[in-house]
Amino acid sequence: MKIHLLDAHFLGHNDVIAAFLVEHDGALALVETGPHATFKTLCKAIKMAGFDWRDIKHVLLTHIHFDHAGAAWAMAEAGATIYVHPVGVRHLHDPTKLYNSAKMIYGDRMEELWGDMKGIPLEKIHPTADNEVLTFGGLQFRAIHTPGHAVHHIARQCGDAIFAGDAAGVKIGGGPVMPPCPPPDINIEDWKTSLDKIQAAKPAALWLTHFGEIRHIEEHLAELRKRLDAWATWMYPYYLSGEAAASITPKFMAFVAADLLANGVPQTDIARYEGANPSWMSVAGLLRYWNKKEGTKVG
Repeated sequence: MKIHLLDAHFLGHNDVIAAFLVEHDGALALVETGPHATFKTLCKAIKMAGFDWRDIKHVLLTHIHFDHAGAAWAMAEAGATIYVHPVGVRHLHDPTKLYNSAKMIYGDRMEELWGDMKGIPLEKIHPTADNEVLTFGGLQFRAIHTPGHAVHHIARQCGDAIFAGDAAGVKIGGGPVMPPCPPPDINIEDWKTSLDKIQAAKPAALWLTHFGEIRHIEEHLAELRKRLDAWATWMYPYYLSGEAAASITPKFMAFVAADLLANGVPQTDIARYEGANPSWMSVAGLLRYWNKKEGTKVG
């Protein structure tokens, strides 16, 4: 089995969003697509790997967020089947709600960041059950439902590799691993259980959409667990006080930036971390987590 790491060069940055072309004995599968805004870059990367993107008939998504699945519709138009968590099927078929929700957040930057979003015919979408094994020639992918970041998250295991999406966090270059915590699905307890499932699968390597290959898996996952706790703990007093998210956001962004700098990330690379995992989005996600956990609407 050979894994080709495909860099989307999101917003002109290297090592922010990846897709993965997996080949074995003539069989091909694509894991993730990146956003539609970088689709041309994806196609060029596939060509550089020696293939025509139109020949890829199997596209496996970890979840339906735009940075992971935004170009899936374009692959489906060319004949690919899209494999996704059952919860994600309706949103890929009719992305109106998903797109409009994102439009409220990103406004005039939607096209620049994410590109277009079109519906996929139901016959081109395959809902993937937990532990379902998909076989494409000599390739086999096992689905591991891994909620915590998103209820519709699936880690994809192929041989001794796991394509972990966002479940195993964001780690760029030699920097620390950070937990992407956007609304609405963040659940710290579920996320830790998902990390246990990933670790129990005993992979030799994790492949992160943000970004690349991880070999020191036990250390990596332990660091992610600690930072999940640290972020949730940091947010808890603000949840209790009822402070508005808008006033918390600059404080949280400064907290995250200080953590990155303290762990050796140069100031110039913070933009890459922010491109992969905008820290401002985690404010609403973590407040919502505490609200759901403790049952009091605040903020």
